[in-house]
Amino acid sequence: MDDVQNVLIIGSGTMGQQIGLLSAGCGCRVNFYDIGEDILDAAKNRIIRNSDRMLEKGKFTVDQKKDALQNLHFTTDPEKASRNVQIVSESIPENPELKGITFKLFNDFCDPATVFTTNTSSLLPSMFAQASGRPDRLCALHFHDTVFSNVVDIMPHPGTSLQTIEIVKKFATKIGQVSIVLKREHNGYVFNNMLMAVLDSALKLAEKDVASIEDIDKSWMGVLHTAVGPFGIMDSIGLDTVYKITDYWAKIRGDKQALRNAAFLNKYLKEGKTGIKSGEGFYRYSKSRLSDV
Repeated sequence: MDDVQNVLIIGSGTMGQQIGLLSAGCGCRVNFYDIGEDILDAAKNRIIRNSDRMLEKGKFTVDQKKDALQNLHFTTDPEKASRNVQIVSESIPENPELKGITFKLFNDFCDPATVFTTNTSSLLPSMFAQASGRPDRLCALHFHDTVFSNVVDIMPHPGTSLQTIEIVKKFATKIGQVSIVLKREHNGYVFNNMLMAVLDSALKLAEKDVASIEDIDKSWMGVLHTAVGPFGIMDSIGLDTVYKITDYWAKIRGDKQALRNAAFLNKYLKEGKTGIKSGEGFYRYSKSRLSDV
């Protein structure tokens, strides 16, 4: 476990694809697991496009890109996906019960020493640690919207062993990430906690019709000299993801404004507008931008 060579990615959506490609490019053999062949086929195509981006951005050499694609394997068979893996990265929908059930499934197939990590954006590992079957070998390893950010959050729960944290830190270093280790569980980690406050504020301004989406973004971009504003960021994250997080915590906390923010987001989702990945969210995107997800 001092040098992770075999990685399992559970969930082949946007973040799973990026984490898997990054790991493969750093020399790991990567198994992708998802529930349907069509889902995996779509993921393969996006991963190939993302590998081209990694090359263009100087994150991969030509040989590294070639080796990365050869290191990737795809299957809908959980037993096959689990063979010889040393670390698991899970990126499935934000539902604690679903995550617990999924980890329990793979607990039956993975080696007892295998470390489980969750890429959850809003949940706490303690919510499904016991259900996983190996609470001492479970923690959050959270990647941001794009792995180009180069920063990951490691969040243990009270039952996570120190050995598990060290293994995850070494793995993060191997794949070129800077680790932020949280002292305790905290919703939204570090950066996301600050980011969600900004996104919630932007949604509140739009929901109350204080200013247009475009002008809210212009205000942010003009003052801070950024390429995109809060609504552009949400398009990049995916409005479905932002909605699930906003709605989940609004209901948990009984926050009426947050519930209105969630309803505001849901209007776009009902029209199939999920952001960059669908070609339209708060803004419309050219086909060339679709290679970014």
